[in-house]
Amino acid sequence: MPTPITKKGYEALKVELDRLRKVERLKNIEAIAEARAHGDLSENAEYDAAKERQGFIESRIAELETKLADARVVEIAGRISETIVFGATVLVVEQESQAKRQYTLVGQDEADMKFNKISVQSPVGRALIGKRVGDFVEVKTPVKMVEYEVMEIKFEEL
Repeated sequence: MPTPITKKGYEALKVELDRLRKVERLKNIEAIAEARAHGDLSENAEYDAAKERQGFIESRIAELETKLADARVVEIAGRISETIVFGATVLVVEQESQAKRQYTLVGQDEADMKFNKISVQSPVGRALIGKRVGDFVEVKTPVKMVEYEVMEIKFEEL
């Protein structure tokens, strides 16, 4: 099943895959060769570390290839929708504190709270999907139930 992703998120995965294939993999091959040159591999910590790193690199390459193959790029800019969908930037007000929060709903690989990007699979993301301006949503947090009112929905290039 295709996984929705923004254009920017797709490009970031491609850049990471390219870096792993063309830079990290080659650097690690050199590190393995250098460690082998030191002789006895049975007690060679540098060799063990390089082989472990090789496993990580190859695993991440396979993971990224799968994600890119399964990805479906969703165009966000200029989209018009009265309901909250993937890619929407949403302004909400927490009812108890009246604090305003803005979230952009993205895929799990793109979620980054530093930039207010939340996964559509997160509790807040799941609660917001399908809602309209003026709707209220309740989200269970580890501490309490939080109620938000949807104030604005917009779509910006991501």
